[in-house]
Amino acid sequence: MSQILLVEDNVSLARGLCSNLEFEGHVVQVAGTATEGLQLARAAAVDLVILDLMLPDGDGYRVLRELREAGHETPVLILSALGEEADKVRGFRFGADDYVTKPFGLLELIARVDALLRRARPRETPAPPSRVTSGDLAIDIADRRVTRRGREVTLRPREFDLLVALVRRRGELVSRVDLLRDVWGYDDTVVSRTVDTHVAELRRKLEDDPANPRYIITVLKGGYRWAG
Repeated sequence: MSQILLVEDNVSLARGLCSNLEFEGHVVQVAGTATEGLQLARAAAVDLVILDLMLPDGDGYRVLRELREAGHETPVLILSALGEEADKVRGFRFGADDYVTKPFGLLELIARVDALLRRARPRETPAPPSRVTSGDLAIDIADRRVTRRGREVTLRPREFDLLVALVRRRGELVSRVDLLRDVWGYDDTVVSRTVDTHVAELRRKLEDDPANPRYIITVLKGGYRWAG
């Protein structure tokens, strides 16, 4: 059983989500404010946080930011009526692992929850190559560090996973579906712009000119290709 913390002030929505998640076999705690959500996230062993952004005592960004600054790596799925691209980018920059806009499909939400929980579980996999050099980038896979021209680049965990997934298939076309499956653990039925948002963040951090990328190339109607 996975321990899920739901931070949501809409009582009816929280009750419905709680029932459906418990039906799937999860244990759910509900917090109705940002303060209560922070307290529970810090005090309890939580496997996943589902976080609303508009809370009565502040916004969910503060909850997310304070958790990440305190070193908490628990997966966070933002569930919000704020659907502008700027809202999503801000969430990912603060360390969100996924972003779902209200209104949402229950089955898709449950699929995303399951995918994040699978990703968070330890896996026994062969050790990847310890270091990859590409252009002016040095990617230390074992230590999860990236340097550019000798200076360290700060990447969120999901950004680093996406980078490694592309680098390992250097020169190959990698579809969004493949990336959603390999990096996020989603099945082929899930449609999401999450990949594009994360690619935009990687370009911002790694490219001299994000609008004319050198490393991560968009293949029209296909996906992405690492050209470094």
